[in-house]
Amino acid sequence: MSTNQHPAAGSGGRRTFLRATGAVGVAASLGILASEAFSQDKTPKKLKIAWAQGAACHSPLAFAKEKGIFIKHGLDVELIDFQGSSEQLLEAIATGKADAGLGLLLQWLKPLEQGFDVKLVAGTHAGCMRLLASPTAGIKRVEDLRGKTVAVSDLTSPARDAFIVTLAKAGIDPEKEVQWKVFPGDLLGLAVQKGEAQALAHLDPDTYRFIKQNKLVEIANTQSGVYADRTCCVVGASGKLLKNDIAAARSLVRAVLEVHELTAKSPAAVAQNYFNQFKPGVSVPELVEMLSALPYTHHPIGEPLKQELVKSIDDLKLVKVFKPSLDATKLAARISANILA
Repeated sequence: MSTNQHPAAGSGGRRTFLRATGAVGVAASLGILASEAFSQDKTPKKLKIAWAQGAACHSPLAFAKEKGIFIKHGLDVELIDFQGSSEQLLEAIATGKADAGLGLLLQWLKPLEQGFDVKLVAGTHAGCMRLLASPTAGIKRVEDLRGKTVAVSDLTSPARDAFIVTLAKAGIDPEKEVQWKVFPGDLLGLAVQKGEAQALAHLDPDTYRFIKQNKLVEIANTQSGVYADRTCCVVGASGKLLKNDIAAARSLVRAVLEVHELTAKSPAAVAQNYFNQFKPGVSVPELVEMLSALPYTHHPIGEPLKQELVKSIDDLKLVKVFKPSLDATKLAARISANILA
């Protein structure tokens, strides 16, 4: 994917951010007021933040910790690499094993509906999942997937959840007109290359590698089409943190928004830091290209976040994740909190 493929996503995200916060809120969110808050208590507040270390889109968190951005906002952050399911991650936050965490919105909505004591407080960025196809399979657009086999890492994978909505809105029954076949995540590209499937749905950085190594072509992603101007990943904070230390929760959101804005401006610095720490399966230039393509200025909070939640809930109603009778507006209000208001 070209780094200039979706310029509108980033600019639209920034407009969303400005509308959400206002001029004073922007100053606070990006840390201008952080030193004042921190001066009241010289001891940084310790917070445990759950994240997926292998997800390159979350690399700004590693940069924030390494470069003192969390400390600047009065926080001593421990990043906990969480490899379990979305339900397990949310349970870890709800039960106090972590104070907050970052995850994929679409995979958090159903568990949150079921009552986890976690509130969504900010989006972080748009678009880190892709739908790829073999260049010889005759697939040029989403509609061409009818009757085809799509490789996924799991039948409950976030990429499958995302693209069944894309398929449904293109008039394809994702359960009856497409076959989903499970392969190990790192072998999805090879499975398509060998003809065991004609397409795949997965996440970066693997999908970026599949484009390069397996010569696959991109058919859709979560930056455009159905997901244009939508947040992909979100920050969830425990009910306990929001009740007992709202100041720390606010500082966390401000730090996260600041480092994501910084990543949009200086992706090379964040990419190099991530590469040095974790040695992902792609090079630094490839990481820079990947991070440059992500709309890191799209991080809605408050009412804009709630509006995006409503849209995503309605999408999942379309593919029967939620009952058609569910009130999306009420659920969005129940599972979110505008802590920077």
